[in-house]
Amino acid sequence: MDSHFYNVNISWTKDRQGEMSSPELSTKVEIATPPQFPKGVEGIWSPEHLFTSAVASCLMTTFLSIAENSKLEFTGFSCKSSGKLEQVEGKFLMTEVILEPTVTIINESDREKAERVLQKSEQHCLISNSIKSKITMNTTIVTI
Repeated sequence: MDSHFYNVNISWTKDRQGEMSSPELSTKVEIATPPQFPKGVEGIWSPEHLFTSAVASCLMTTFLSIAENSKLEFTGFSCKSSGKLEQVEGKFLMTEVILEPTVTIINESDREKAERVLQKSEQHCLISNSIKSKITMNTTIVTI
């Protein structure tokens, strides 16, 4: 497989805020220092939110691919996530990302397959494999 590049442009707008865009995408995202830091801004996406969302969204897209290849019948996927920021040896690090995916299946007989697909998704998520943060996954399988 050839290398891929994903282009992102960041522009400062005011105070501790900026704007994120990409020449490959049609929407822009407002970004800011999180409110836990001096002069941080509430209600705007922060790098810490984006880091956490990168892990969670990669889990989802990896799940969708593996579920399709495994022929898993499901009607829903959602994932709550939480990124833990800590100071370690004088540096701020995202030390852990906690993922709480919920998969909705039609047939109870698919429960074990859904669990396996989620485990494989966690193992093969390229973002999780690219970072040094601990990944903790607590899964929920719901049958309708």
